[in-house]
Amino acid sequence: MAPVEVPANILLPAGYDIFWSAVALAVIAFVLGRKVLPKFTAMLDERAERIEGGLKAGEEAREEAARLRASFDAELADARREAARIRENANEEARQILAEARQKATAEAERISANAARGIEAERQVAEISLRTEVGMLASELASRIVGESLRDSALQSRVIDRFLDELESSNAVPAEES
Repeated sequence: MAPVEVPANILLPAGYDIFWSAVALAVIAFVLGRKVLPKFTAMLDERAERIEGGLKAGEEAREEAARLRASFDAELADARREAARIRENANEEARQILAEARQKATAEAERISANAARGIEAERQVAEISLRTEVGMLASELASRIVGESLRDSALQSRVIDRFLDELESSNAVPAEES
């Protein structure tokens, strides 16, 4: 067997291996550089454009959402102010209606009270006239029995009745003033 020649540096490959490896690397680099790399770059550029478009669309959507939110907040504030104004108007109308109802009720109560007072006064006058007439008749009859003669003269009878009623009123007025 022949002895195997050992190269001076075992880590360094032979010259022909380096040459053919360099040629193979150059062919692969050429193919990759001409065919694969442009497609890969185009694909990356397209992806970057889509991402940038998405970011731009997202930013525009955020801005639109912010505008819509501001518009919504403004409309909501307007609606709340309008609701407060309507509520205040309704409360004011309710107070006016209540005041009118109280005024009408007071006027009606005063009218009823005045009518009742007039009715009571009329009843009192009728009762007084009736009582004067009856008391006068009783006084006239009593005077006729005491005196023993009839009081047929109407003027005399009227004077006697009036004097009797005046004495009766004055005697009733004195105890009422003392108490």
